[in-house]
Amino acid sequence: MYKIAVLGDRDSIYGFSALGLDIYPAEAREEAARLLKKLADNAYAVIYVTEAMAQELESEIDEYRTRQWPAIIPIPGVSGNTGMGLRAVKKSVEQAVGSDIIFNN
Repeated sequence: MYKIAVLGDRDSIYGFSALGLDIYPAEAREEAARLLKKLADNAYAVIYVTEAMAQELESEIDEYRTRQWPAIIPIPGVSGNTGMGLRAVKKSVEQAVGSDIIFNN
């Protein structure tokens, strides 16, 4: 059975445990990179990563972009929305379709 994880700073992800998701708090980039690899290799189909953490782990996340799973999805943290999640969706749609059908830019 596949699982769902949430990776980021403790304040941003703590509430997801109430929904039954596995939370993995990380403050340092190295710790977060190690956790991301561990989660991706251990039957997690979806990994939510706070946008602030995803910006720090951009090269590691790119390694999983062409794989079927896990889906690594940026989410806003307590510091607010940076727009990274929307840019990631736009990029994925452009790769799949070959043009920008969402924003028509």
